[in-house]
Amino acid sequence: MARGDQLGRQWRIIQTLISSTRGRSAAELAEELECHPRTLYLDLEALQVAGFPLFTDRVEGKSLWSVLDTVKHHIPVPFSLTELMALYFSRDMLKVFRDTVFYDSLESLFKKIKTTIPPESLKYLEQVQQTLHVRIKPFKDYARFRGIIERVSDTAIKKRSIEIVYYTMSRKKESRRRVDPYRVWFFNGTFYLIGHCHTRDEVRIFALDRIKMLRETKDTFEIPEDFSLEDFLRPSLGVYQGEPVRVRIWFSPDVTGYIKEKIWHESQKITPNDDGSIVFEAEVAGTDEIRFWVMSWGSHAEVLEPVSLRDAIRSEAEMMASRYEGPIVAEQSPAYGRTNNHFL
Repeated sequence: MARGDQLGRQWRIIQTLISSTRGRSAAELAEELECHPRTLYLDLEALQVAGFPLFTDRVEGKSLWSVLDTVKHHIPVPFSLTELMALYFSRDMLKVFRDTVFYDSLESLFKKIKTTIPPESLKYLEQVQQTLHVRIKPFKDYARFRGIIERVSDTAIKKRSIEIVYYTMSRKKESRRRVDPYRVWFFNGTFYLIGHCHTRDEVRIFALDRIKMLRETKDTFEIPEDFSLEDFLRPSLGVYQGEPVRVRIWFSPDVTGYIKEKIWHESQKITPNDDGSIVFEAEVAGTDEIRFWVMSWGSHAEVLEPVSLRDAIRSEAEMMASRYEGPIVAEQSPAYGRTNNHFL
């Protein structure tokens, strides 16, 4: 039996008993959790050993399992014990926000939660945490950009237009923009500002750490009623925006399991072939992001459509091959032997 299955089942036992007004028999719990009664008794015993205050009481000839009322009533409305435990359990996932105003507030919240959760419940939770570790990479050191994150969040709340100097990575240059900040968005290790750019007269995405200067104006704005963040982000594979493009990509049998186990795009369609390979189809926003994704699979992926994307990847592959035919570029540089981030 997988350890994750056991923990999940024990978590459901706690939730069920805390929410129950009369308790549950072992047979009822086993049926609800779809497990063997012997397995259920082992879980109950493990929870008691962990210090959780479970007890049995005879009611109308049945032995009903319950959680001590002192635990049930220890939690302030509107949170239940398991809701607070789940939130406290999420600390590892939220460490990526360290050194930002968001994490400072979360740390304060976690301290309050810790004093609210009964000792026996906290002890069990800490035991569970030893079996699961969450690590999110890559992410950026946002301590350097704390001020920008706070100011953008503040102007978004107040609905104040801002003027920024923004560094565009693709063009390697700075430009001055006037933006109405709609949302602060965290995706794949990076904070972004989504807002209406007056220069382009359209909703654009800006990486917060590339904002070199920010000035709050006295002008206010209103987010259009027909603007939907979900609709705006839906076509993109990640961050990049562009005209909708239908793509068809072949994947070899060696990687089909990895492709099929995730939802890469809401519009995706996967068609299996007799030889074990698959064809992945989706309608994405532009081809820049999908090009990087396809190339990450190396020779196990081949673009079938559109021809323009196929040609772009062929050209990129030829450049890569020629790079490896000559001498190592870094050896030609006086910086060789030191950290070299020229590619980034």
